[in-house]
Amino acid sequence: MPNEVIWILFALVNFTLLLIFYRLFGRTGLFVWIGMATVVANIQVLKTVELFGLTATLGNILYGTAFLATDIINEKYGKEDAKKAVWAGFSTLIAMIIMMQIALQFQPGPDDIAHGALSTLFEVIPKVALGSLAAYIVSQYFDVWIYNKLRKLFPSDKFLWVRNNGSTAISQLLDSAVFCSIAFFGNYPFPIWLEIFMTTYLIKFIVAIIDTPFMYMAKNMKKRG
Repeated sequence: MPNEVIWILFALVNFTLLLIFYRLFGRTGLFVWIGMATVVANIQVLKTVELFGLTATLGNILYGTAFLATDIINEKYGKEDAKKAVWAGFSTLIAMIIMMQIALQFQPGPDDIAHGALSTLFEVIPKVALGSLAAYIVSQYFDVWIYNKLRKLFPSDKFLWVRNNGSTAISQLLDSAVFCSIAFFGNYPFPIWLEIFMTTYLIKFIVAIIDTPFMYMAKNMKKRG
């Protein structure tokens, strides 16, 4: 099956699972999802694939669901809860990095089969880790702020797509700029760096468009939690 087909199916599965979490557990489910998504997305991002003729990293879809979850919380529970959700995801990511760095310090047993793979996954390059953390907190906080600005400009429910897509598209641009600047700027010639930045944002933008109907479905669910 082509990567492009898998990618589309993967996006639908991710957003559907997010709605299931929200349906079953309400606001608490969204908080849990954001924490999980920030951790798993930073593991998936280590894998590169060919999509639509471009080299891309995985993790962008799951990372995008964290922005959707934040927008749902903002829309239905308010700005303060959305800010708490951002910090919950940020704290979860830091806790994962700390715990895995300590876990890697243990000497593996003679029959161990996992240490090498874990080292490959979790020996986080400082610049990449810093870029990921900085991009997350800056872009998510900006997403909460710009969403509320757009809600004041477009308060009607018929403009929910403007609030959702507008806030996510702009904040994902900021996220890509911060992450690529910290993690990759200076490591590649500028034209290559610019290509990485543009392709990263393009995929995130497509994810933002795909999440629109899921935002409407979440909006119509009864509040829980």
